[in-house]
Amino acid sequence: MGFQQGLSGLNASAKNLDVIGHNIANSNTTGFKSSRTEFAAMVASAVGTAGGINSGIGVEVGAIAQQFNQGNLTVTGNSLDVAINGNGFFTLQMPDGSRGYTRDGSFKLDTFGNVVTNSGAKVMGYPTDPDTGLRTSSTASPLTFPTSAPIPAKQTTKISAAFNLDARAPDAAGNPAATPPVPATPRSTYGTSINVYDSQGVATAVNLYFEKTANPNEWNVYDSLDPAAPSRGTITFDGDGKITGPAPTPPATGFQLPLQIDPSLNNPNAGPTAPNAPNPFTVTLSLDNVTQFGTKFAVSELTQDGYTSGQLTGINIGDDGVILTRYSNGVTRAEGQVVLASFRNTQGLAAMGGNTWVETYESGQPTFGAPTDGNFGSLRAGALEDSNVDLTAELVNMMTAQRAYQANAQTIKTQDQVMSTLVNLR
Repeated sequence: MGFQQGLSGLNASAKNLDVIGHNIANSNTTGFKSSRTEFAAMVASAVGTAGGINSGIGVEVGAIAQQFNQGNLTVTGNSLDVAINGNGFFTLQMPDGSRGYTRDGSFKLDTFGNVVTNSGAKVMGYPTDPDTGLRTSSTASPLTFPTSAPIPAKQTTKISAAFNLDARAPDAAGNPAATPPVPATPRSTYGTSINVYDSQGVATAVNLYFEKTANPNEWNVYDSLDPAAPSRGTITFDGDGKITGPAPTPPATGFQLPLQIDPSLNNPNAGPTAPNAPNPFTVTLSLDNVTQFGTKFAVSELTQDGYTSGQLTGINIGDDGVILTRYSNGVTRAEGQVVLASFRNTQGLAAMGGNTWVETYESGQPTFGAPTDGNFGSLRAGALEDSNVDLTAELVNMMTAQRAYQANAQTIKTQDQVMSTLVNLR
């Protein structure tokens, strides 16, 4: 009798409708990956009957296969929304401490500054050097930002300068005996200024003035307009206008000039009578890009590496996963790099709900890396990956599954009529 075949067909069709309904229900779920039902025929066999006639005993669901093709990217404008364009999964530390994976990049910041998913899982990343953005470790850890307290102040250690000193400038002392007389050049003629920061983040202005000496291609450096102030060093040039001094003190490289900074000039907490006061410190003036050409004095770069404390004001995630944070003190620095995971067999991943998967024996162990490295995809900040469900196709599949269910029910009805006919034989 064919009741078994019809019943298996009903079960398989019902399972297919469950899968289609699940896909349709998640057609707007961020990062969702659709599934499809794969059927397999069931055949009863016995030893020695390989050449016989076997009509089969129905159908079974061979597998429910996930489809990990790329979903469309929708721009949201939210800086913490991140989409993966290509291969890879975001790596998560689940609330129970286990590891999970997702394509849903709708991240949030919790009260402790952790980057988390909607289900509370922490997003993993590599630590980076704040200044260069280069990875400092290959061990991933939860990404955390200083939201509960400002970043501490950083004392200035280096000033980078790029400027040109006018090769036509006369001796600053002047020459009243010359015809016509050459007046003295005010020290402020060639000068510039920049703020540096002590260990408490208090700014102190550093003034730099340059005076041409009587020696060719030589300039003295001062930090005060006081005529009695001593020179802080001498800059020398060759005949092509390229800098030749001051020579660096080993093991330093490049042309550098040390400047002594007294924080008590601006910081009321500094000074010899203040307990635990910020100490005077040395700032290195880098002069590698200083020239002496026959054009006007002009400063093209004057930067320093210190800053006062600052609150987090913005976050930007690059294509390579490096997270740049902006602070109220004007500082932008790298706070980490998003880590991605890939698998040899993505269809072997087990779905756990909440847009997350976990690894299984079938998926294999994950391979970790940074976005754009190797076969990993790139990130798109301010965007989310849509569900890859094709709603039109799912509606057509649903109609087909419905017809298959009705047809299997009809076979049971027909078998029932046949059996009724046999029972009623006289």
